[in-house]
Amino acid sequence: MRVMGVDPGLTRCGLSVIEGGQGRQVIALDVDVVRTPADQPLQRRLLTISDTVEHWMDTHRPDVVAIERVFSQQNVSTVMGTAQAGGVIALQAAKRDIEVHFHTPSEVKAAVTGNGAAGKAQVTAMVTRILALQQKPTPADAADALALAICHCWRAPMIARMAAAEAQAAEQRKKYKARLKAAAK
Repeated sequence: MRVMGVDPGLTRCGLSVIEGGQGRQVIALDVDVVRTPADQPLQRRLLTISDTVEHWMDTHRPDVVAIERVFSQQNVSTVMGTAQAGGVIALQAAKRDIEVHFHTPSEVKAAVTGNGAAGKAQVTAMVTRILALQQKPTPADAADALALAICHCWRAPMIARMAAAEAQAAEQRKKYKARLKAAAK
């Protein structure tokens, strides 16, 4: 499975692509950070991110995109910008019919370090070790994008099993309701 990991942001947006193999084997294919100047209008910044992501998706052809879910921060304008960048990325994936999954920072940290409250240095160190990189990915946005891709690769089998179980439960619920309706007549 080829996973594109994205750490969304307006100033720095981390992008990565990894290939998942047998078990927990993962290989880094590419990593970079898209930067946009803070003094640029919002629509220009989002266009830069969109164009770059579009190029990455067309070049790397990921099977799935894993994006960090923004759920709480103190600075509302930062949250809005991050969410807007994530939305632009999800839109580019939707245009290509690429599946998108969102993971919280604590899910990502727990997946790569075993600790959902791990610091950036620990995440970077584990990403470097897991991918057998010669040097630590910098800035932290690059390491976070790789961590998101790793997290999704490792969680994908469980996500698929959960979706199958939910579909089976929905089908059983539908049959049960049909039986109840038939018995009531």
